Amino acid sequence: MENEKKTYYITTPIYYPSGKWHLGHSYTTVCCDALARYKRMRGFDVFYLTGTDEHGQKIEKRSAEAGVTPKAFVDELVGEIKELWKLLDISYDKFIRTTDGYHVKAVQKIFKQLYEQGDIYKSHYKGKYCTPCESFWTESQLVDGKCPDCGREVVDAEEESYFFRLSKYQDRIKELLTTTDFLEPASRVNEMVNNFLKEGLTDLAVSRTAFKWGIPVEFDPGHVVYVWIDALSNYITALGYGSDDDSLYKKYWPADLHMVGKEIVRFHTIIWPAILMALGLPLPKKVYGHGWLLLGGDKMSKSKGNVVDPFVLVGRYGVDAIRYYILREIPFGSDGVYTDEAFITRFNQDLCNDLGNLTRRTLAMARQYFGGKVNDGGEKGEFDDEFIAEINALDGRLDAEIEKLNLSKALETIFAVIDKANKYIDNTRPWVLAKNEADKPRLMAVIYNLLEAIRVCVTALMPFLTRTPSLIFDGLGIEKPEYFDGNMTYGTVKSYETKETGILFPRLDVEKELKELKKIADAENAKNGVKSEVKKEDVKKEEPKKPEVKTENAENDGYVTADEFFKTKLVVGEVLACEKVEKADRLLKSTVKIGDEVRTIVSGIAKFYTPEEMVGKRVVVVSNLAPRKIRGIESRGMLLCAVSGEGDDEKLCLVRPEKDMDGGSEVC
Repeated sequence: MENEKKTYYITTPIYYPSGKWHLGHSYTTVCCDALARYKRMRGFDVFYLTGTDEHGQKIEKRSAEAGVTPKAFVDELVGEIKELWKLLDISYDKFIRTTDGYHVKAVQKIFKQLYEQGDIYKSHYKGKYCTPCESFWTESQLVDGKCPDCGREVVDAEEESYFFRLSKYQDRIKELLTTTDFLEPASRVNEMVNNFLKEGLTDLAVSRTAFKWGIPVEFDPGHVVYVWIDALSNYITALGYGSDDDSLYKKYWPADLHMVGKEIVRFHTIIWPAILMALGLPLPKKVYGHGWLLLGGDKMSKSKGNVVDPFVLVGRYGVDAIRYYILREIPFGSDGVYTDEAFITRFNQDLCNDLGNLTRRTLAMARQYFGGKVNDGGEKGEFDDEFIAEINALDGRLDAEIEKLNLSKALETIFAVIDKANKYIDNTRPWVLAKNEADKPRLMAVIYNLLEAIRVCVTALMPFLTRTPSLIFDGLGIEKPEYFDGNMTYGTVKSYETKETGILFPRLDVEKELKELKKIADAENAKNGVKSEVKKEDVKKEEPKKPEVKTENAENDGYVTADEFFKTKLVVGEVLACEKVEKADRLLKSTVKIGDEVRTIVSGIAKFYTPEEMVGKRVVVVSNLAPRKIRGIESRGMLLCAVSGEGDDEKLCLVRPEKDMDGGSEVC
C-alpha cells in the first residue's frame, strides 16, 4: 500500500541560470532521473528535486547589461531549463527556485537561528575573491595565485560580513568523511581531506554587502544572505522546512542522495553538513561527486565554443539516444568525453544493431512462422537452460550495479543479455527449424524464449529509456509494467500476440552525420561570435581524396573507372526470414543479416524462389544502395542475381558465395 512504501529522496544541485543551457547541464539531471525512475519501479515513494540558484552578483550584473530586472532575467532562463527538462523527459517531483517566497522566508529563519545561537557572528572579511565563482579564498588556498575552482584571476576584497563558525565543526566533518561512506567515490574524500581539512577550516563569510540581488538578512537588511546558506538550504526548504507545513520534510528528510558535480563536492560535504550540524538536523545519507562531461578535453563552456546543444541532438536522434549515451558512455564518477563520432557509434552498435535488430528479427519471425501468436507450449532444447538462467539473473545483477550507482555498468548488464539473445538466434537457427513441420514445437519455444528475453530486458531499460520501451511493449502486445516486482522473471507472460514495430533506431551514416553536426555547431558558434576551441585531434579527419584514374576515352566508351566501381559495396548476407509481398506477384521481402546488422530487402525474385527456399541462404548484397520504398516497404539494399533470357525463357539465380563465408564478408 502507498503509506507502507519506503521513501527515497534524491536531488540534483540547483543550477545557476547565467547563460544558455547545454548537454553538460543535462548530465547530472538525466542520471538522477534514471535513479528516480528505477527506485519508483522498485516500489519506493520517490521525491526527486531539482531547481535553480537565482541570486548573486553575476546575475545582478548580467541583468543590468541586458537592461532588465534580475527577476525578469532569471525568469527567461528558468523557462528555458524547464523546456530542456521536458525535452529530456525529466520526471522531477518539484522544481525549486531560490526566489520562491517560501524559500526566502525559510532562509531568513535559518540565518536568524544560527545568529541567535552564536554560530553566525559579524566581522570584516579581508582576502582574495573570485568574481566568476563568487568565492572567497585565503592566500594558501590559491593555485598559482589563481582561483582553485576555475583557474581565473582573483582580486583583493574587503567588506563587512557575517561569518559562520565553520572551524567549530572541523573535527566532526573530518570524522564524517574519513570513517563513513557519506561521500563517494572514495577519491573525492582524499581531495577534501588533503585540500581543505588538513590545513584547518576557516570561518565562512555568509553575507554580502557588495550587491543587492539576494535574500536580505532580516535583522540587518544592508546584508544579503550569501550562497552557502541560501542555495544549500534548498534541499530542506523545498520540503517545507521552516514553513507552517513541514510534512514533506518529516516524510523525506534526510535525503538518500545528493548528486553533484565534482567542482561543488566541497560545498556539499564540508559546508552543508556543518550547517545541518549547527541546526541540529540529520545529515543526508550520501553525497556522490561525479566527473565532468568533457568536449575537446575541457569542461563544456559556451564561452569556449565547446558546448553540445541537446535540442539539436534530440531533434535529430530522439530523446532515448541522448539519455542512453549519457548514461552508458561515461563511467560514473570519472570524467567522460563527448564526441559526435562516439555518440553515433554507440547509437548504431547498441541501439540499432543490438536492441533494435533483436526486436525486429524476433517480431518478424513470430509473425512469419506463427502469425504473431506465440506461447510457452513449445519444446525445450539445447541452449535453453543457459539462456533462461541469464534472463533470470539480470534482475539481481542490475540491482547490484544500481546500488553502487554504476549506471553505465547497469546498462552493460542489460545489453549483455540482449547480446546473449542475438547469439541464441545464431545458435538455434530458427529459420532452419521452420523448414520442417516436425520442428515447429521447438521453433515455438525458441521464439517464445526470445520474446521473454526482450520483455525482461526492456522492462529493465525503462528507467533509462523513456520512449522506446512503450513501442516495444506495443509490439509484444502486452501492457507496459509499472514495477519490476513480478516482471523480471522468465515465464511471467505465457502467451504473446505480436505485431511489427517498424524501425526503432534507423542506422546512421557516420560520415554524413559528422559533417552535418559540425555544420550545425559552426553555425551556432558563428552566431554567438565564438571561435570553436575543440582541438583538431578530437575531430575525425577526412581522408584525402585519391586521384581519379581514367582509362583513355573513359567518358565515351561505356567503362567505369576503378574508383567508380569500388564505390559499390558488396557483402555476404544470410537470409533469416522471407515472405511474399501482398498484392505483388514478383516480390519477396527478405530479412537479411549482414554482420551484426539486420536489414529488410525487397527483391523481384518470387517467380524463381519461394520464401521457404530463401531462408538460410547466404547471398551477395549491395549494401550501400540508398534506401527506397517498394510497395510501402523500405528496402535497404539489393540481392545480386544473374539473369538471362526474357519472358517465358527468363532465368534467374542468386549470386552466392562458393564456400560458407561469414555474414558481412566483403566481396572484392
